[in-house]
Amino acid sequence: MKYNLNQLSEGTEKQSTYNALKRLLKFISDEQRNLWLALIAILVNSGLLLLGPLLVGHTIDTYIRTKQFHGVLVFGGILLVMYMIAMVTGYTQTKLMGGIGQRMLFTLRNAIFNKLQELPVSFFNQNKAGDLISRVNSDTDKINQFFSQSLMQFVSSIVTMIGAGIFLLSINLELGAAALSPAVIIVLFTVALTPWVKAKNAKSLKSTGGLSAEIQESLNNFKVIIAFNRRDYFRKRFDEANKENYKMAIGAGLANNIFVPVYGLLSSAAQLIVLLFGIYLISIGQFSLGLLVSYISYCTNFYNPLRQLAALWTSFQVAMASWDRISQILLLDTNLQQVEGDKAITSDALLEFKNVHFAYDDSKEILHNINLRFEKGKTYALIGPTGGGKTTTASLISRLYDATKGTVLLNGKDIRSFSAEERTQKIGFILQEPFLFTGTVKDNILYGNSQYKDVSDDELKKIIQDANLDALLAIFDEGLNTQITSGSDSISLGQKQLIAFMRAVLRNPELLILDEATANIDTITEQLLSSILNKLSKETTLVIIAHRLNTIENADEIYFVNEGEVQKAGTLNDALNMLLKGKRVS
Repeated sequence: MKYNLNQLSEGTEKQSTYNALKRLLKFISDEQRNLWLALIAILVNSGLLLLGPLLVGHTIDTYIRTKQFHGVLVFGGILLVMYMIAMVTGYTQTKLMGGIGQRMLFTLRNAIFNKLQELPVSFFNQNKAGDLISRVNSDTDKINQFFSQSLMQFVSSIVTMIGAGIFLLSINLELGAAALSPAVIIVLFTVALTPWVKAKNAKSLKSTGGLSAEIQESLNNFKVIIAFNRRDYFRKRFDEANKENYKMAIGAGLANNIFVPVYGLLSSAAQLIVLLFGIYLISIGQFSLGLLVSYISYCTNFYNPLRQLAALWTSFQVAMASWDRISQILLLDTNLQQVEGDKAITSDALLEFKNVHFAYDDSKEILHNINLRFEKGKTYALIGPTGGGKTTTASLISRLYDATKGTVLLNGKDIRSFSAEERTQKIGFILQEPFLFTGTVKDNILYGNSQYKDVSDDELKKIIQDANLDALLAIFDEGLNTQITSGSDSISLGQKQLIAFMRAVLRNPELLILDEATANIDTITEQLLSSILNKLSKETTLVIIAHRLNTIENADEIYFVNEGEVQKAGTLNDALNMLLKGKRVS
């Protein structure tokens, strides 16, 4: 199954804005009470602000022209109270929407991260970590900015426009129609350019993700960059990504700002129309000066929100482009689904491959018609030249991937019928390059092991001693409390493998896979590990992937893996001959 987000974005038809917004609003479905309160505050705020110009016009015609200053003071006081209430309601809706936006950001980021946790290894093989980080951090923040800062201003602008338009038409239909005529051009202009603006912002966000990916890759490999003195290479790659991001950002900036001057021009044209037409109506006795002042105010109240909508509409398009990138992740499903398991086949084999084929992403087949049978309590070794398929075979055993064809059986049942918790409890996997988390040695060896999550340090030391792992723990200066920083050089790669070894053994798995697990460990420590493995439960099955033949000399059976084929190697000497021959052929 293809999980490449860039290919998905290029090959998938964009969802409509309505459907996209509908799915996005599900993340604030629990905020209905606050949304209604914010909406009420907006309606009160807009209603008071719209009532103001009418009272001003009435005051001019009724009290100022007749010099009744008491009436001016009375209506001045009324307007002051109205605007004070409008200020309070404006603050209320801003506070409410700020809280809604932050809670939505929290929920959205959790949803993305939880979805990432569900996706298979193949997803992360096809997508750069920097781009995923950009989607989790930057894109979600764009949506938060729209909801916390722009949404209610967006709604408020629309309410104010509708109210002002009603007043314009109700006071004088002909003058109102003339005043609103430029708005028709604005609507047509906006509809025509919206897809272009959204596309520009999508490209800008994609280039930002690419820039993040370049930064993440260069920082992760900085030691190699220094060792090979290739700062120039990564500097060139970053410069190209930065230029691409700059180019896309400039294009998005121009697109985002194109509405403002056009809206401003048409707004000024509308006010000029009102002024000229209004003066003409006054000259023929069909209009009053107070009404003209009110009319110009309503015209301003109609077109000023339009100017704001130019910026808000841009913010909305950025949010929707961000949501497109986020929803690509949320719409994905893992291809490692749990299936209904048939009744277990009675067998003394712990694990079996039956006619298994495998290929990555519909590409060239890696494994061809593999048949294996691993019995309980035995040790099996997989050897072969680099790229022959050893690690791929181990990945199928631990179900990092599913077979393209054929079946993998665990305890006589389809391995796909086991839940992730059941499978990881039964199968331990020590990688050649183990990943550790920032924390202590204790945090890392207990990772994912709920059995010992509440034990004290003393109790854990006793458990480690009983598992014959105390000699490994003694290698660390501060024991269980040794601090580890992910990706740092605080401990050696060999020490990282020892922690991964302890983590796997403490789970007491039925099947333990060692993928070059001693590649970075000295001979003495390797002998210690061998001693620990010999003391494991007699029911534990070992699968060892190794290039060094001394690590597999005690294996019960040796399999030679090369060019997607797996065959029994016989004795250690036979395995050596096959390995030498396979390397020459490869």
